[in-house]
Amino acid sequence: MAAVAIPKTKGGAFLIERRAPETIFTPEDFTAEHRAIAKTTEEFFNKEVAPHLDEIQHQQHAVAARILKKSAELGLTAVVIPEKFGGMEMDLTSMMVVAEGVARDGSYSAWHGGHTGIGTLPLLLFGTEEQKQKYLPKLASAEMIAAYCLSEPQAGSDALAARTRADLSADGKHYILNGQKMWITNGGFADLYTVFAKVGGEHFTAFLVERAWPGVSPGKEEQKMGIKGSSTTAVYFDNVQVPVENVLGEIGRGHVIAFNILNLGRLKLGPFAQGGCKNVLAISIRYAKQRKAFGNSIAEFGLIQHKLAEMAIRTYASESMSYRVVGDIEAQLEKFSWDHPAAGKQMLKAVEEFAAECSFVKVFASEALDYVVDEGVQIHGGYGFHQDYAVEHAYRDSRINRIFEGTNEINRLLATGMMLKRAQKGLLPLVEAAAKLQAEILNPPTGPADIVANAKQIGLFALAVAYQKFGVSIEAQQEVIANITDILMNAYAMESAALRAHKIARGRGNAENAGEMTQVFCREAMDTIESAARVVLAACSDGDALRANLAVLKRFAKYEPVDVIGLRRRIAERLLRAERYVV
Repeated sequence: MAAVAIPKTKGGAFLIERRAPETIFTPEDFTAEHRAIAKTTEEFFNKEVAPHLDEIQHQQHAVAARILKKSAELGLTAVVIPEKFGGMEMDLTSMMVVAEGVARDGSYSAWHGGHTGIGTLPLLLFGTEEQKQKYLPKLASAEMIAAYCLSEPQAGSDALAARTRADLSADGKHYILNGQKMWITNGGFADLYTVFAKVGGEHFTAFLVERAWPGVSPGKEEQKMGIKGSSTTAVYFDNVQVPVENVLGEIGRGHVIAFNILNLGRLKLGPFAQGGCKNVLAISIRYAKQRKAFGNSIAEFGLIQHKLAEMAIRTYASESMSYRVVGDIEAQLEKFSWDHPAAGKQMLKAVEEFAAECSFVKVFASEALDYVVDEGVQIHGGYGFHQDYAVEHAYRDSRINRIFEGTNEINRLLATGMMLKRAQKGLLPLVEAAAKLQAEILNPPTGPADIVANAKQIGLFALAVAYQKFGVSIEAQQEVIANITDILMNAYAMESAALRAHKIARGRGNAENAGEMTQVFCREAMDTIESAARVVLAACSDGDALRANLAVLKRFAKYEPVDVIGLRRRIAERLLRAERYVV
C-alpha cells in the first residue's frame, strides 16, 4: 500500500548521513487505504468506545472486553494478520494508524494494544504454521483475548532474571509450568498467554498457554494510579501441563522473542502517545475558548497560547519521528509476503535494524505526552484536578508510558548502546565519521550554520569524547550514556521535523505551520542538546582538554534566535481556529 518509495538506509545512519525530504515517510504520504482505516477507527471510537468511557473507567471490564470484540468485526484487531488466518493483511503503517485512533482513552487503548500488539505479535512472528492455524483466527476475531506474560515480582527490566520454571514431563509430552507473572495487561480476561519461563531453570523460553488449562489462575485486579479501566493482574501457574507443541520459537531463545516484540511495542507507543496528545490538545483548546477570566476568554492570553502551541510542537516532532521510523522499516520489507516461510524473520530483521530509533520514539513520545497532559491540567486550572474532567484521568493514564515497554531509563541506555555495538561490528562507520569531524573542527566554518547538521555533529563529538575516555567500559557509565542518548534523540527529532516541513513545502506549497513549529522546536532542542553535551564533556575531560571541548561545543551549538513568542502565537491562532491539532 506504499504511496512513496523510501530508499533503504541503516539503523543509526541518520547521525552520519544527510537525508533529503523525499527520502523520509510522513503522515502526508498516507494512502487512501490508510486514511480509510483512520476514519473507520475514529468512527468506531465515537460510536462504541466514547459512550462507555465512564463504565470502562469504573472497571466494568466486561464492557471493555465486549467493545474489543466489536472492534474485531471491523478488522481492527487483525490489521497485520494474514488473510488466510482471518486478518486484513495490511501494512505496518496501518497498524500504527489504528493505534493512534484508539488512543483517545488510555484504558481502552491498553486493552486493544495489549491484545493486538504484544499479545498477538509473538505468535504471528514466531509461531509454527500449526500454532497459527490453531490460534490466530481466534485472536483475529477476538474470540480469544491475548496477553503477554514477561514481568515478575523480581524481574522487571531485567527480564532474564525470571524465576518461572518449565520442566519436561517424564513422558516428554508436556512442560510443567510453575511460577508467577506480574503487571499483566488483559491478565484478568485473557484466554491465551505468551508466557516466558526457564526450561530446567536455565533456558529462557516462550510458551503459548491457555487460560482454560488446570493450574492457570489470574490474580485480583491491581489498584493502579492510571489506566484504571484496563485489566491488570498477576497470573499464577501451578503445575500447568503445557503440550510440547506449544513451545513458541526455540528452547532457550525466548529472549529473541521478548526483545524483538518490545522493539515493535516501543515503536507502536509513538502513535499511542500521539493519539493521546491530539485528544488532550483538542479538549484544552475547547476549554480555553470557553473559559472566561478578567472579561476575556483565556485562549486570548499569551501564556495560554504558549502552552497550546508548545503542546502542538512536541506532538508534531513526535509524530514526525514515529512515521519516519515506520517508513524506514517498511523500506526494508520490499516484496514482503506473509506467504514466504521466512516472513516473520524478515519483519523482525527490519524492525531490529532500527531498534535504537524505536527507543528514541518510545522515550520522546512518552515524555511529550507527559508534557501535554500536564499543561492540559494547567489550562483547566482547578477543574483539571477534578475527576469529572477528561484531562484528570489523561494525566494519570500518561504516567505508565514511561514504564511500559522498558523504562525510559533502560531505553536511554539501550539506544546509544545499540549504536555503539553496531559501530564495533562494522555495521555503522562511526569511527570514520568521528575522524572526519576531527578534521573539520580544525578548519574554520564557512557559510551559514545548519542547526540540524550541527546537532548531529554534537552527538558524534560527544560519542567520540566519551569513547576516548572510557573505551569499551563506556556502557557502565549510565549517566554519560543517558545524556548522549538525549543528544542523539533530539538531533533525530530535529531532523525528522525539518525534513517533514521541507517535504510539505515541496508537495503542497503551504508549509507555514510546519515550518514555524520546526523553527521553535529546533531551537528548544538545541538548548537541550547543549546542556546534555556539557554534562558529557565535563564527565569525560578536565582542565585544558575540557576548555577545548567546550569551545568546540560552543561553535556547533550556536544558532540565530527567532521570535519564538511571535511564532507560538501564530501557531496557537491556527489551533484555535481549527479547534484541534493541525500541521
